Amino acid sequence: MQIRALMYFDELVRTNSMRQAAENLNVAPTAISRQIENLESLFGAPLVERSARGVKLTAAGELLADRAGRTLRELDHVRQLIEDLKGLERGHVSIYANGATVTNLLAPALAEFSLKYPKLRFTVTIASARQAVDAVSSAEADIAVTLFAPAISGTKVRLRSEIAYDLIVTPHHPAAAYDEIPLRKLVDYPLALPDHSFGFRQAFDALITKEGLSLDPIFVTSSMEMLKELVLGGAAATLLPALSVRREIEAGQLRAIPLAGKKGIRTHVDLCVAPDRQLSFAAATLLDFIESFIRERTGGQAQMKD
Repeated sequence: MQIRALMYFDELVRTNSMRQAAENLNVAPTAISRQIENLESLFGAPLVERSARGVKLTAAGELLADRAGRTLRELDHVRQLIEDLKGLERGHVSIYANGATVTNLLAPALAEFSLKYPKLRFTVTIASARQAVDAVSSAEADIAVTLFAPAISGTKVRLRSEIAYDLIVTPHHPAAAYDEIPLRKLVDYPLALPDHSFGFRQAFDALITKEGLSLDPIFVTSSMEMLKELVLGGAAATLLPALSVRREIEAGQLRAIPLAGKKGIRTHVDLCVAPDRQLSFAAATLLDFIESFIRERTGGQAQMKD
């Protein structure tokens, strides 16, 4: 089978347009059509249905599309491994991460790493924790860095570091006077919380219900950045890992107040890879670097996973 035909088919699936796929690949639309016909002849089944609205995959087309993308990514990965064998000082790493890990963990780690390896290139995709581990499993990503990631077969947790969610306030907030704050005191303050799609919010709501409390947050958002800005603006307090606002804490703009006793929510940062996929030199070196970086930022509270 010609790799070119799979590449053309994969681009057609991605764009849903013969014209756009041809423009992206810098070929004539007839070249796309001819390669699709070659594949249809090879498999003995129609792969696409053409209409004024674009192209629609047949059942056979859906089956091929699901596997063609991964096949092409694996071939690109093999190319990278061969370049490693030739000793080339270049490479590319694809990283998926969910938002809460980015600003004060992944971004500074990548910045420091890139200064050491300026010829390497990186693609960072911000997604949900589930999308991030799915991307590793499907070979779309080399590495995933997540909070509250679900357990999914096809991924290996290289490192797990446990962290706590604290009450995040400005230094002038009434709660800033506490060394530890009782859970029941949270009802006294305007709160900004993540929406119910976040694993933390689900666990927090369960804890609040168990304690017989009732909270009515003023702000609910899917943006970690907005939660932080609402606190900085004095409009609310929120609950986040201190790690996610470390820069603001060190600058004296925010304080992290632990919840008293054993009433808090603890989560973990996971560093994930595919268990059966050999990483390129670039990805393997970055993985080791992020592991060391997490250990340093979490005070060594990290465990290797089998």
